[in-house]
Amino acid sequence: MLSFRGSTPSIQILSRGATFKFGRAFTTTSSNWSGHNKWSKIKHNKGAQDAKKSAINGKAHRDIVVAVRGGSDTILNAVLKRVKAQGVPKQTIESALKKGSGGGSKGSQMMTFEAMVAGSIGILVDCLTDNINRTLHSVRDIVTSSGARPAPVAFMFQRRGCVRVALDKGPKFESDVEVLIDTAFSAEAEDFEQSDLEDSLDTVEMEFICPPTALAKLTAAVSEESVSKELLSSELVYRATDDSGSTADDDTLESISKLVDKLEADEDVIRVWTTLD
Repeated sequence: MLSFRGSTPSIQILSRGATFKFGRAFTTTSSNWSGHNKWSKIKHNKGAQDAKKSAINGKAHRDIVVAVRGGSDTILNAVLKRVKAQGVPKQTIESALKKGSGGGSKGSQMMTFEAMVAGSIGILVDCLTDNINRTLHSVRDIVTSSGARPAPVAFMFQRRGCVRVALDKGPKFESDVEVLIDTAFSAEAEDFEQSDLEDSLDTVEMEFICPPTALAKLTAAVSEESVSKELLSSELVYRATDDSGSTADDDTLESISKLVDKLEADEDVIRVWTTLD
């Protein structure tokens, strides 16, 4: 199933871990999130195992392309700061900036490929291409050779805003978290999750979910210097709808993880979403 959208896709940059709860009516974890612990662990473990320069550079390239197309200097600067700290080569950064802005490509456009795997797990593949036929054939070959099939699955997803910020584990950590969460609530956050940053023992990541229309408001609120240490990302993401959240056994999860890796290795693929996320 192939569809075209005029809106810019976004990239989800997640590192999920233990949730942080407070004694309040607002729940920190939705049913979709809590039901995908095995999938999260597989992605986390693979991230640790695959921490090679090629993987880091590929992810950085996709993040930069999406940030450029999003049009926000604040978000782009946050992405550039992160990838430079990771040692991503200047050539990779410049190439991503050029592709995101459409430089060197005539008629580049977004396309989304929809597929079903394991009978009930939906996959959306966002691509940026200057040759629709080439990309369509490439993505379809990867999907079908992995046992999946083209199918209309967009109805299984919903668009949400996602903002990630870093917070220091200082002496006032608990009160700082309270301030951050209260600030997010007032800016229409609906859910949040706390996890450790893989490259820092002294900093945690706070991820907030909100309605798409509240993304700019939430981003501005939680990225204030007095509220958090650093803005990590701000984007529109796809989440499984409440009745489309998927589960699978370990072998199926591993198979889907390999499929996602193959798709993300394609130069035209910007982001892959599944109903396991």
